[in-house]
Amino acid sequence: MMVSAPLRQYFPDGVFSSGCPSRVVLDHVTSKWGTLVILALAEGEALRWSELRRRAEGVSEKMLAQTLRQLEADGLVHRDARPVVPPHVEYSLTDRGAGLAERMVPLMAWVADHAPAIVSDASAAAEAATAAAATAAAPAAATPVRR
Repeated sequence: MMVSAPLRQYFPDGVFSSGCPSRVVLDHVTSKWGTLVILALAEGEALRWSELRRRAEGVSEKMLAQTLRQLEADGLVHRDARPVVPPHVEYSLTDRGAGLAERMVPLMAWVADHAPAIVSDASAAAEAATAAAATAAAPAAATPVRR
């Protein structure tokens, strides 16, 4: 089994091992909220909590807190807490996080460009499968017996 050329140095046997550290990092950065937080910070400006919540619409406070803690622990996000009242905390990407964001932005552009067609195609396929299942499950019409 072969993997694409840039990955061969990391996966020479073509196996994405379950124990590989890349799996852990992928879980963090490709989670729904991890991706959106990284992309929200990709422009380079530091953002406050409320602005991150606004940009990652739908994220709960709990999930945003967990995501930011994890990305900070991974060295992708920097948390700058200023000792003022009321508390002033800003989040930004580290150099490592900015490098990741450079690669994620083109992926997100591709997703945004193709999402309408993909969602439409998936919806049409689901409707067709539902219709086929309903047809297969419908009892056969009674055929009159001729005498």
